[in-house]
Amino acid sequence: MPSIKENLRHVTALLPQGVRLVAVSKFHPVEELSAAYEAGQRLFGENRAQELVAKAPLLPKDIRWHFIGHLQKNKVRAIMPHVTVIESVDSVELLRLIEKEAARIDRIVDVLLQLHVAQEETKSGFSIEEVLEAGEAGQLTENLPHVHVCGVMAMASLTDDMEQVAQEFDLVRRTYITLKDGCFDESEYFNELSMGMSDDWRVAVKYGATLVRIGTAIFGPRKY
Repeated sequence: MPSIKENLRHVTALLPQGVRLVAVSKFHPVEELSAAYEAGQRLFGENRAQELVAKAPLLPKDIRWHFIGHLQKNKVRAIMPHVTVIESVDSVELLRLIEKEAARIDRIVDVLLQLHVAQEETKSGFSIEEVLEAGEAGQLTENLPHVHVCGVMAMASLTDDMEQVAQEFDLVRRTYITLKDGCFDESEYFNELSMGMSDDWRVAVKYGATLVRIGTAIFGPRKY
């Protein structure tokens, strides 16, 4: 069975230049994250606030934590001192709360806008119509001095039909371009497209992903 170091080397060797890996470490113990860190990995993704808050103090300070799961509003304050990027901003209300909590501790946090394009209703995110309307209304750009909106994130449908996955990633890419050319046309930060996981990251890369979120291919099955 390949080691975490070997898995990381294999995955990163396949990534095109300019595409960065977020190692999805949810449900994996600190020892496995340490192994990935020793192999050179610095971007880690966590889905649960309490898990991120528990792990962060036990690991090196130069790790850049990405929060990638559904973020409950009552957990924003807890993760704020630790997180580098919140990839899962799914409402204007949450965006405003992140601004408030970042201002409270006098820091700036990077965020991505999560888009809902998958068939599963359980997945979170702005609909395409909602995010474009919010952008036109200035709700994604105005009065956010402690937040850098750096791009968009999405998950494709859980399916073996890669044509459907490709259509969904293409929709995300086109929405990203619309936002970049519209309300973010003067932003120096809006340049990230986070999509693609262990089973579909190759498709995501074809549609312009700059960040891919891969867990199983690195760490193996989750340790519950």
